[in-house]
Amino acid sequence: MVVPACGGRRRKNRVARIRGATIIHYMPIPRVSQPEAFLDSRDFARVARAIRYIAENFRAQPRLAAIAASVRLSEFHFNRLFRRWAGVTPRQYLAYVTARAARAALAGPDSVLDAAYTLGLSGPGRLHDLLVTLDAVTPGEAKVYGRGVRMSYGFSDTPFGTALLACTARGLSHLSFIEPGAEAAALDELRGAWPKAELRADDAAANALTRRIWGVAAPGRPRDAPLRLAVRGTNFQIRVWRALLELGSTGPTTYAALARAAGVASGARAVGNAVGANPVAWLIPCHNVLRTDGALGGYRWGSERKQAMLAWNSLREPAPGQTRTRVLAAARASAATPPA
Repeated sequence: MVVPACGGRRRKNRVARIRGATIIHYMPIPRVSQPEAFLDSRDFARVARAIRYIAENFRAQPRLAAIAASVRLSEFHFNRLFRRWAGVTPRQYLAYVTARAARAALAGPDSVLDAAYTLGLSGPGRLHDLLVTLDAVTPGEAKVYGRGVRMSYGFSDTPFGTALLACTARGLSHLSFIEPGAEAAALDELRGAWPKAELRADDAAANALTRRIWGVAAPGRPRDAPLRLAVRGTNFQIRVWRALLELGSTGPTTYAALARAAGVASGARAVGNAVGANPVAWLIPCHNVLRTDGALGGYRWGSERKQAMLAWNSLREPAPGQTRTRVLAAARASAATPPA
């Protein structure tokens, strides 16, 4: 049986709406066009290493040959690869990182995130222009570990390497990045989280979701159609993920700020654990959580990928003179504590 798409009809009386959904202002209009086809994992790994090299060596203003050599490519092939991913050349990105560092130095020590700018990380631009809603799975579904739940899954290329996506009738429940050759292990992890669910492979549906998240909308579906997330977690995790969706979607934040937003100001460590358990990468933007000193901190899917995500976001800030759009990010949650 075909599993309805994530944007299909919502079941009624499943979850309660949280009042006061957050309005996020000033969504950036991308300065560069979205690629029609994403890089494969091997090419993305090269881009990620190059971004790290630039971040670590920008003060020396390395030449293109040195940057290309750091990822073992010729200048011609590396320049073309980087531009395809970032929309700018490596030299342009180096200039961007340098300018960011200069801006942070002039700003002084007032902001705890100033250090992030020296790495060429994202500014206040929002990470995507989707209307995203967050639901918890029902307590009944959690209790039986997904028994009776039909879930489609598939592997797809993304701007940040291969991803495994899984959907139920109620929404996108899983998005994780995987390394080459780790497909079987990633699928085992998904089965472990939903051991009683009925899984069905559907790479075409996963590719369509990927294009919707990072590319263009499917025919007949406007970009502002809500993308529903239906996640399984403890009450505390759901609260943190909701706060992360609302706070982290505006740009980099800190574990301490996220703890305050989640209503547990003294629980930064517990909040960090919940961030690490995030089942939907990118859309619940755990990559936007940094340490208080602006350092990257850890990331479930690798620090190089985290840095590349922040850099990719930075390159999609609006150019001078461009207008910004208002966007709504709604988050809903219900009690869904899984059994011990």
